[in-house]
Amino acid sequence: MRLRRFVTSGIHAARGWRRAPGFIPGMVVGAVTGAVVTMLATLVVTTGDGGGIPPGELVILSGRDESAGGQRQVLIDQWNALHPTNRATIVELPSEADAAHSEMVARAQSGRDGVDIYNLDVIWTAEFADAGYIRPMDESELDTSGFLANPLKTCRYAGKLWALPFNTDAGLLYYRTDLVSRPPGSWAQLRRDIDDVLAREDQPVQAGYAGQLADYEGLTVNALEAIQSAAAGGEVVRDGKVMVDLADMQEAVNRLRPTPDGPQVVLAESLEHREQQSTQAFLDGKVAFMRNWPVAYRSLDRTTSGESSAPPVKFGVTPLPGPSVLGGQNLAIAKNSANPKAAKALIEFLTDARSEQILFERGGFAATREVVYRDAAVRQRYPYADVLLQAVQRAHPRPVTPCFVAFSETFRTIVGKALRDGEPLPADFKERLEAALGGC
Repeated sequence: MRLRRFVTSGIHAARGWRRAPGFIPGMVVGAVTGAVVTMLATLVVTTGDGGGIPPGELVILSGRDESAGGQRQVLIDQWNALHPTNRATIVELPSEADAAHSEMVARAQSGRDGVDIYNLDVIWTAEFADAGYIRPMDESELDTSGFLANPLKTCRYAGKLWALPFNTDAGLLYYRTDLVSRPPGSWAQLRRDIDDVLAREDQPVQAGYAGQLADYEGLTVNALEAIQSAAAGGEVVRDGKVMVDLADMQEAVNRLRPTPDGPQVVLAESLEHREQQSTQAFLDGKVAFMRNWPVAYRSLDRTTSGESSAPPVKFGVTPLPGPSVLGGQNLAIAKNSANPKAAKALIEFLTDARSEQILFERGGFAATREVVYRDAAVRQRYPYADVLLQAVQRAHPRPVTPCFVAFSETFRTIVGKALRDGEPLPADFKERLEAALGGC
């Protein structure tokens, strides 16, 4: 199957089309000429209810676009070419998630934010919905059938749909194919493989495994993934209650804790690592295994960025030995948007199958629609597409709560101290986490 792509496409020009059954946006043959695009751009754009979109510019507040070639802006340029009376602008915030979150909240609280669409991390959707910063979306006017179930779940809160999934994410296990004959399917096998590599006389690596264990959201993600693998069922929080027991929590911490003596199972530097540092450690040949997001693939496999040289290390990629934490971003309409109808149309444009393909194939952002993973060009450029799809489908969302930021800060404080000090977890960890869940 092949999703056709256009530098500037007329597919989106008439949002009120009634498509034939089974039609997927972008699955057409041929190219759209400049004359046709100009003609389509002059059409009256309609939404699902058949009403025309009022004119007016749109502002998207978003974290930094880390896609290859700035593909989010490419899509905005296409929208603007087709919708000159509803031109959109992306306002980018700092790439650091905590700083971006603080700025978004401050803008929303001001009541005069001038924002039409928030590009929210999936963990912020419930918070923004609960606080009244965004408005619910009418599902009777939307076709959500093509989205993957897990990313779409992150858009729901309190029985309502508040956003559409823009891109998704799931942690993957990268491994050295010159050191490991097959990818491990469990934490026990991963540990055996690490022991085998570290026992080699030639000492090819400094340590077995690298993750992201610095004091930021990455530590929360890495620890939750370890817990989900260690605990039966893998559920950490349900209805405001912490479900994991102390033994499983301690087992998860032990898996991530660097060893003070003897061969390093976990690279000690990981205690200060974020994603880029882990990727560099893997590139430098320091470790045999690395947990990271799909974005690391671009740095490891230079052919995906247009380079023809061989990668510095021979590597493969496989799902984590347990469920990943689900990542990604969702697009939501700001409560104070002056043109919510146009904002809705832009969100539909940015999340349809053709746009999702561009974000994945050209930008490396994991798509929120399964059809994109079946596309021939995507599969050729990203041979691990099936692995990533499997990881997304198996992934667990982080606790859905408007208090997630407080929960995460408390969680990683507890876990981080145990990792760095080598002490047992506090017996009252459940009470502290539940207090954070209910106290924001």
